[in-house]
Amino acid sequence: MAGGITQAEYWNGEVGTRWARNQAVLDAMFVPLTEALFARAGLVPGETVLDIGCGAGATTLEAARWVGPAGSVTGADISAPLLAVGRERAEAEAPASVSLRFVEADVETADLGRFDHVVSRFGVMFFPDSARAFANVRRMLRPGGRMTFLCWRPLAENLWVGVPRDAVLPLLPEVPPPPQPDTPGPFRFADADPLVALLRGAGFDAVTCDALDRDIVLGQGKTDAAAVAAATHVALNLGPSSHLFREAAPDLRARAEAAVAEALRRHAAGGAVRLRAACWLVQAG
Repeated sequence: MAGGITQAEYWNGEVGTRWARNQAVLDAMFVPLTEALFARAGLVPGETVLDIGCGAGATTLEAARWVGPAGSVTGADISAPLLAVGRERAEAEAPASVSLRFVEADVETADLGRFDHVVSRFGVMFFPDSARAFANVRRMLRPGGRMTFLCWRPLAENLWVGVPRDAVLPLLPEVPPPPQPDTPGPFRFADADPLVALLRGAGFDAVTCDALDRDIVLGQGKTDAAAVAAATHVALNLGPSSHLFREAAPDLRARAEAAVAEALRRHAAGGAVRLRAACWLVQAG
């Protein structure tokens, strides 16, 4: 992480608080991907489920709807601000009969019980030691259990990130170096072959890794201009490139907002800015 901080420090600091404030925006943006994740997972009533990197709880609550009162769901995350939102949402949205809990825990090392299914929407790319984390997840799966998760394909294929990023890079005094291979970050598993090998090395026998492409709504509003403004906010405050301008001077920030808005305007139609998201939909058992 920037400045040498740990993942726990990062997600319990300003970033985690900002994501917690904007959970509704993020959940709405990822709806098509969440639907694909659960369609592939095929959870059934009565199953026990672990949700890795559950964040503000959208996927945990969705899992609870699938498994019903006879099942149980554990949402695990290292971010206290996001978990607090998840617990509030569970009180308001989850039926009283559903067994659901949120746990502040590092799934790389924690023993959270035994589960029929593990799911994750973009929560598996941030472990310091991926091999250790997946081996620990494998130990928590019951015989015959399986894991289903989403992770990002390469940055170049994810236009929702690349379009605003390409717009702001010329404004930076120097282009940030690409992330080192096998380091925590959103595009850690962009290459499928090492990921499949990693899962097999962790004890998973049957591994499938399928490309999933969906257009996602980066911003919407009553007009295209309002949609562009909303999408610009997401790109500069919540997206993977937001760190580039987090501490920028006001004049540089203003130029970045103008450049991103201009780039996103070309993708606005019908009160929405839509751009492609490219993922791997992975299942392992």
